[in-house]
Amino acid sequence: MIDSGWVLALSGCLVGGIIGFAARKSHFCTMAALERHWYANDDRPLRAWALAAFTALIATQLLSAAGLVSIEKSFYLTEPLSLAGAIIGGLMFGLGMALVGTCGFGALVRLGGGNLRALVVLTGLGLAALAAQRGVTAHIRAALLDPLAIDLSSFGGQSGGALLSGAVGFDVTLPLALAIGAAGLWWVFKSASFRADRSRLVAGIVIGLAIAAGWVITSLWAAHSLHPVQIEAGSFVMPVGETIMQIITVTGELPDYGVGLVIGVFIGAAVSAFRSDDMRWEACDDARELSRHLLGAFLMGTGGVFALGCTIGQGVSAVSVMAISAPIVMLSIAAGARMGLGLLMEGNAFGFLADWRATDTKT
Repeated sequence: MIDSGWVLALSGCLVGGIIGFAARKSHFCTMAALERHWYANDDRPLRAWALAAFTALIATQLLSAAGLVSIEKSFYLTEPLSLAGAIIGGLMFGLGMALVGTCGFGALVRLGGGNLRALVVLTGLGLAALAAQRGVTAHIRAALLDPLAIDLSSFGGQSGGALLSGAVGFDVTLPLALAIGAAGLWWVFKSASFRADRSRLVAGIVIGLAIAAGWVITSLWAAHSLHPVQIEAGSFVMPVGETIMQIITVTGELPDYGVGLVIGVFIGAAVSAFRSDDMRWEACDDARELSRHLLGAFLMGTGGVFALGCTIGQGVSAVSVMAISAPIVMLSIAAGARMGLGLLMEGNAFGFLADWRATDTKT
């Protein structure tokens, strides 16, 4: 029997350190990946993110089939599905991500290199997440979004594997996961330029395996702990808020895996930045930039809670358990980010729609 309450947080810190180091070294960032895909015709960063997601999917499902993880207890698969929250929250998160230039995970990685703008973002994001979970904006969520939730338990649950298994009459979860993972990896590795980008390739695999490791660690801890343990793998919305609470007040509870992961990512990124001589103090240039970062942080913290995750939480962790919320949230985040970039860079949040119509007409 494991009796040290700090093991869970320290494990998260270790895994987070690995993730943070790999992300900083390879410049792993979902916002940057989308921006370079849309504006620079460079999809290598996007393929690195996809590699992390599909690696996590295959590893997690193999571990689940072996009985080493309890992903059915993940909150990504908890009924009911907040469809409105997934869409509205995703749009809010994506817009906030564009205003800031990165997500919560990316802000932690930047903070490790001395970026004080990231500290502003993380503080605002964490406080907004706490408010959306159990504060002022939580009342809005409970009144407007929660009543629109959909209960899929009669169809098998929120897992894509469970839904398909219920439809065909036998368990096809693992074959489905392997098929999706294989198709995804084929798309990732068909790019010769990405295959030659060793740094991003390694980072994608390492981050994906680290997410799968999170499921194993929290599942094993839950099985041996006398206290309730949240089965999780990696998210950077509510854990940021919980980290702030652990820093500023005595909560009466020891830090959990998510808090350890947040701290570990910062430490790992700082070590990577120090080793690469890439540590630079940076701050907001003026009040306008500061206000934009604060607004973006609020949108990400609030939207992340509404959508039950961020670019890592829904984009990698939820994908690994085949939660049907994952593609809904990620498409919403991408749409929100595209509108935000359009507003900042083109002066029109919906200008890309006109460009798309023009291209479609010519075709």
